[in-house]
Amino acid sequence: MNFEENIQYVKGIGPKKAQALNKLGIENKYNLLTYYPKRYNDQSDITPISEIEYDETVNVKGYIISIQEKISYKGMKIITVLLSDDTGTLQIIWFNQPFLARSLKKGMNLFVKGKISYAYGGSGQFCIKQIISYFLLDDEQNEQCEFLPIYILPGTIKPKFYRSILTDTLSDLHNIPCALAESIRNEYKLLTKADALRKIHFPKSEEDIEASRKMLIFEELFMIQCGLIHLRKIHTQNKHGIHCLLNSTLVKKLYSALPFKLTADQEKVWSEICNDMQSSTPMQRLLQGDVGSGKTVIAVLALVKAVENGWQSALMVPTEILARQHFRNFCLLLDPLGIKTGLLLGSLSAKEHRDALQQIKTGKWQIIIGTHALIQDKVEFANLGLVITDEQHRFGVAQRAYLEAKAVHIPDVLVMTATPIPRTMTLTVYGDLNVSMIRHLPPGRKNIRTFLRTKSAREKIYQFVLKEIKEGRQAYVVCPLIEISENIKTVSAEEMFEKLNTGIFKNINCALLHGKLSAIEKEQIMQDFFANKIHLLVSTTVIEVGVNVPNASIMVVEGADRFGLAQLHQLRGRIGRGQYKSYCILLSDSKSSKTVERLSLMEKINDGFVLAEEDLRLRGPGQFFGAMQHGLPDLKIANVLSDVNILLDARKAAEKWCANKNPMTEIIRTINIQYKNDFLKITDI
Repeated sequence: MNFEENIQYVKGIGPKKAQALNKLGIENKYNLLTYYPKRYNDQSDITPISEIEYDETVNVKGYIISIQEKISYKGMKIITVLLSDDTGTLQIIWFNQPFLARSLKKGMNLFVKGKISYAYGGSGQFCIKQIISYFLLDDEQNEQCEFLPIYILPGTIKPKFYRSILTDTLSDLHNIPCALAESIRNEYKLLTKADALRKIHFPKSEEDIEASRKMLIFEELFMIQCGLIHLRKIHTQNKHGIHCLLNSTLVKKLYSALPFKLTADQEKVWSEICNDMQSSTPMQRLLQGDVGSGKTVIAVLALVKAVENGWQSALMVPTEILARQHFRNFCLLLDPLGIKTGLLLGSLSAKEHRDALQQIKTGKWQIIIGTHALIQDKVEFANLGLVITDEQHRFGVAQRAYLEAKAVHIPDVLVMTATPIPRTMTLTVYGDLNVSMIRHLPPGRKNIRTFLRTKSAREKIYQFVLKEIKEGRQAYVVCPLIEISENIKTVSAEEMFEKLNTGIFKNINCALLHGKLSAIEKEQIMQDFFANKIHLLVSTTVIEVGVNVPNASIMVVEGADRFGLAQLHQLRGRIGRGQYKSYCILLSDSKSSKTVERLSLMEKINDGFVLAEEDLRLRGPGQFFGAMQHGLPDLKIANVLSDVNILLDARKAAEKWCANKNPMTEIIRTINIQYKNDFLKITDI
């Protein structure tokens, strides 16, 4: 079978249905097979009609002995079916579902699930068991569907039709791509890929579901781990690594010139990085640290260590605002040491850009700070030895790799993130890196008092913000959208700015900041805010990675339910950087108990790592993969929180497989067919 055959040409599908399936990510037969059920309806436990009790939820199977249609006095269409299984009869009623009348026929087998109530006759003289408004599960019981698979499908694709297409496709799986060799399947007691796919879609028992899930989860996590290991391997081919000496004059001068003493966590991390850089094995390290934990000073020390050993260093950051801030701060520290630092941004003029490229190519700039502009084809380094990416979750695996590939020798690589990542996510997302952590904040960082409030308290809250501003402080107001949307009912930054600027804050210097502004406009606004020329900044999440404003002591987050905990924690980290008491107020009118539970955690927890674990528990891993690492796929079946044991086994198997120099051909084939452009294009890097 050609598993990459376009889904459009599968019998019965055609262009229209294919278009609907494409929106689910189903473009070929393989995608069809790996689009897994959302849940199952257990049809294996059938209760005879004669034995069902009032208020009990049951599965019932029978045949239709009568169908009645009528319209109520209010104009509501009612369909009543009498179902029999030869032990008794059951009445089923549907309201306002006229389409069912066309599919229901006398004598038809019917399988329904529902809660039993009673219908009473005149004067309560007789009663009949009934199910009201419960859905039809299957109009033709399939004997292999003891557990009926339920999929999220568009309205144009009927469940029965979808299952029939699946049945046909599952009939020929003799050459299905599989990343797991027989030796791995035997070692971990896993089903074959063909058996796993048959049993995940049409299980006959709970054991079938469990065994098929185990195999498919293992394969998915194994592939990701092999991909990351392979990515590292192909970057080391035909290249020589660099080797730094022990810290000497420049590093020691910088260390003694620091205006503060490193914390114990910082000292430990710096020691780990020094050991890596002094080793003949290229450094591949992830540095995790909460907002304000002091990662940047570690980065500066590493950059200077590389320069002292004769290498250029590059620091890639996600925004021009952050790049300019780092450039100013680095120059203050490094100019006295005679180190030449340069800035490469997309917004530079043509002449500035040409000059910058020349300075980099000739090696006159020893440390280069930049945005995505650093990975442009025209950028050539004289002797790149260290690559640091800041706020790594904003970059993809491939982007990081493109920067590393600009080095003639294998560079040392340091990846930094202020978004704390749970351990299981770290293994999956950053499986090719060693991990260092800064857990504790430096002394002097203020705890930020956080409050969850409904929008009824908005007027009182902004009165408090005004009071803080009049006492000399500055404030952020963060909104989830730039402008009003018909589809999303939440406050926008433009709407809030207009309301505040012409209302309670009309005599206060206010500004609006969002992603649609030009780089120059954003830079000017942030500089004015830093200089205290702007007292209230209404913004979208563009300030999530922004300049350090010690005077900003208060933040109001409108529509807080639109953000994840990790992002709220990042935003909250914009305040509390000075000597003043700081307050973060989350506004939400969500009635969802889960949302309230999630947001309430922000009031109790200031530790970003704890919040990250909670965010993963409450929202699942999909959100993390979407935000943390462009280039890695959303998981199709695995859940790294609940499947941690399988993850650890899959990682161990991947490391062993790759260490023994086993062939990657089938693994790469499976990765490419399963994820296509969603994965890290492993064969192209």
